[in-house]
Amino acid sequence: MGFTSRLSDELTPRHIGRRAAVRVRLPEGGFRDIVGVLESWQDGVIRMRRRDGSVTEVTAADVAGSRIVPQQPPTRRRGAGSRDEA
Repeated sequence: MGFTSRLSDELTPRHIGRRAAVRVRLPEGGFRDIVGVLESWQDGVIRMRRRDGSVTEVTAADVAGSRIVPQQPPTRRRGAGSRDEA
């Protein structure tokens, strides 16, 4: 069985506001994955907001693959009615 990438080149400027996974080629070789909400795509620069609120910029030419991913589900709070309490 061979390796099958789940990434494609589907990310485009029309996906602004959607959550995406982007694989970026690093200058020293290798790759880095970024997951976040696509905030802007202007003049070949992609801005993504990560879960922690930080913004990461990457050059579109450095993107090796990408895909749209489901929105992150809201965090669940355990309350007084939780089944985990005894």
